[in-house]
Amino acid sequence: MTQGAFRTLRVEHDTHYVYGAPVELAHHVAYLRPLHDERQRLSAFALTIDPPPSHLSSGTDVFGNTRQFFTATAPHRELRVHAASRVAIASRLGPAFDPASTLPWEAVRERLRYVAAARLEPACEFCVPSPFVPRLPALADYALPSFAPGRPIADAAIDLMRRVHADFRYQTAATAVDTPLAVAFERRVGVCQDFSHVLLGALRALGLAARYVSGYLLTAAAGEPGAMAGADASHAWVGVWCPGVGGPAGAWLDVDPTNDCLVSTRHVRLAVGRDYGDVTPLRGVIRGGGTHTLAVRVGTTVDDEVAPAHVNGA
Repeated sequence: MTQGAFRTLRVEHDTHYVYGAPVELAHHVAYLRPLHDERQRLSAFALTIDPPPSHLSSGTDVFGNTRQFFTATAPHRELRVHAASRVAIASRLGPAFDPASTLPWEAVRERLRYVAAARLEPACEFCVPSPFVPRLPALADYALPSFAPGRPIADAAIDLMRRVHADFRYQTAATAVDTPLAVAFERRVGVCQDFSHVLLGALRALGLAARYVSGYLLTAAAGEPGAMAGADASHAWVGVWCPGVGGPAGAWLDVDPTNDCLVSTRHVRLAVGRDYGDVTPLRGVIRGGGTHTLAVRVGTTVDDEVAPAHVNGA
């Protein structure tokens, strides 16, 4: 692709619950609608829910993500939620991006410190511990070899991302969504959620701002490397607050520790938050249901068809 060109991707995300007993009442919240901005244009979105909910509404959370609420009041033994999206994505980094030209990481840390009566940098909210990413001294020790005195922040963050990729083994089913960060860090194994939480914890332990990004990853495209880890499933990576990075990305540099790469036009951004708990694709509370099984299917493909802009399921 040429610099500045858009790649159009189509995403199908299907979630299917089967319950052992009837569910009498269910309340759910979904983060399934991709973000929309000048570098990621959402041209179509449809959300299909079966059984049809008695209530469906949409709103924006504190981080700017779209979240959708729905309630099912009719008894049901199955729930299927299908989200179909069409997005056009361009590179978020300018052609002149140079990691070595960014600010020293200590200078960025100083800008994030709280000073009474001084302007508070909004990115500070991504410096503090969060439910899935507590502060662990071991993570500060792990991060420090990448952060030599005076090293440019983007250069250091990319180096740390590459070390996480090299030191951790990607293995599906090795962890669960609630596996503690300390356990994943000790075992050095997990999935994209664990890779991202480790990188988040290491950056925050040094006083830097980093946010969790949920999304999807293109399996493969003609003329490009084959399948990447995390494709054909929900994916996750990390945004590092990096003033001076320039280009359309603004002050955030997105890095993918699972695949040892900068985020590209193969990545579809779904939502941003402090950790996985803020942007869980689908969660809720139910009355009844007993035991249940869950099946999730995700497909991300290139779609170069020209289609009129249409967005529903709001």
